[in-house]
Amino acid sequence: MSVIEASQIRLSGTARTKEEAIREAADILVAAGAVESGYLDYMLQREATVSTYMGNLLAIPHGTNEGKDTILDSALSFVRYDEPLDWGGEEVRFVVGIAGKDGGHMEILTKIAIVFSDEDEVAKLLAAESSEEILQILGDVND
Repeated sequence: MSVIEASQIRLSGTARTKEEAIREAADILVAAGAVESGYLDYMLQREATVSTYMGNLLAIPHGTNEGKDTILDSALSFVRYDEPLDWGGEEVRFVVGIAGKDGGHMEILTKIAIVFSDEDEVAKLLAAESSEEILQILGDVND
């Protein structure tokens, strides 16, 4: 089952703030049919409680446990920013929104974290010129 497709990838996000970026991530998940529009509120609630900044230019906003009823299917959204966003004092260039149906988000989070723990892979993601290239680099996420 694919959790991410080319249609869920943006190479140049338009958000300029953390909140706008979370909304951008949520909008992609809604458009993919993975979550109800209310999922955004749960993503913002989680961010207000604990930062989803992961290091290596990556933030992974996702909803709280209370929001699980708004998740229809496991999916990812992937947005890259040309200019770094300020994420609680950290620089973020990648925002990966996650919706995990029935607790499936932990496995997805792990796969994303593995890719982003490798600085060579992060450099490839920064240089990628198409959604297809991003999908190739993220490879294992859909397995």
